[in-house]
Amino acid sequence: MGITATAAVLRGTNQPFELTEVTLDDPRPDEVLVRVVASGVCGTDLGVQAGHIPFPLPGVLGHEGAGVVEAVGAAVTSVKPGDHVLLTFTSCGICRNCRSGHPAYCVEFLPRNLLGGERADGSSTLTENGAELHGHFFAQSSFANLVLADERGVTKVDPTADLSLLAPLGCGIQTGAGAVLNVLKPEPGSVLAVFGAGPVGLAAVMAAALSPATRIVVMDLVDSRLELAKELGATDVVNSGTADAVEALMELTGGEGVTHALETTGSVRVAETAASVLAPLGKLGLIGAPAAGSTMSLDVNFMLNGRQVLGITEGDSNPQLFLPALVDLVQQGRFPLEKMITGFSFRDINDAAAAAKSGSVLKPVLHFDDLG
Repeated sequence: MGITATAAVLRGTNQPFELTEVTLDDPRPDEVLVRVVASGVCGTDLGVQAGHIPFPLPGVLGHEGAGVVEAVGAAVTSVKPGDHVLLTFTSCGICRNCRSGHPAYCVEFLPRNLLGGERADGSSTLTENGAELHGHFFAQSSFANLVLADERGVTKVDPTADLSLLAPLGCGIQTGAGAVLNVLKPEPGSVLAVFGAGPVGLAAVMAAALSPATRIVVMDLVDSRLELAKELGATDVVNSGTADAVEALMELTGGEGVTHALETTGSVRVAETAASVLAPLGKLGLIGAPAAGSTMSLDVNFMLNGRQVLGITEGDSNPQLFLPALVDLVQQGRFPLEKMITGFSFRDINDAAAAAKSGSVLKPVLHFDDLG
């Protein structure tokens, strides 16, 4: 039968998003139909548009959706029509990593979320004029006013919460916050160095401000972002375009190095710099995603003093537990997400994408209220 929706279709690499009418498949037993209220624009969406990520096109992107449940499949038990929900990544639910509470490391993460453009069984969720479109991006494709999402990627939240504020929690914000709270877990007296003050890095700063870390040092090239980092909890900031980051961090730590570091820029050179300032037993988390095949150089003898380099996806989050906790922190005023967000009408999605690329806006969030 199908369900009519308005979606922003990306026809090809470096093309603009085009709003057009599409048809959604009817929900399968494990799927949820959600009317989207808001969707964050993430660097991963822009990476597909720029051709850095091999998602098949034409297709519909978007993976930080927030909305209200319209209908559920026959096997869905965690949400019901009328529930307010956040959308995030999906997972198989049966591999060892999923069963042990680490769905972000599902053995099928890439095909199910980032690269496939279809359901796990190869079927499409979207058509345009009878022709199949690639979709199911992070099991949602939330650049549309209606989406079909996997139940495993749907999280019920407080119905009084502001969905237009919370939408980015589904990917970028949970990635940065989870990297600190779920993976690095700084102890009392820790020094955390965050490389990059984009949305992910600043989410890490907000999370670190809730941790026992004694010092939170942020490196970036843009002074306005460094000022915001201080508002969000950074104790020290370094403009690495005008100062040597290694020298600054060593001076701040009395020559010992940092106990924890987080690389969010995707630069191999920055990752190597971050590794070089680790204290013995120090931990470096890698979030930024450089081009496939990128390698970094490490001195093995330097690493033998207990230093660790950890790759992190989606903040190693179990979304159904972690996202409601972040929502509570936002509502309590302890996680000031609103300081990072700029709203755009869904109809202005290309303006939102351009603002994110230029850096004039930290985190664009699309609002769908004028689409009905």
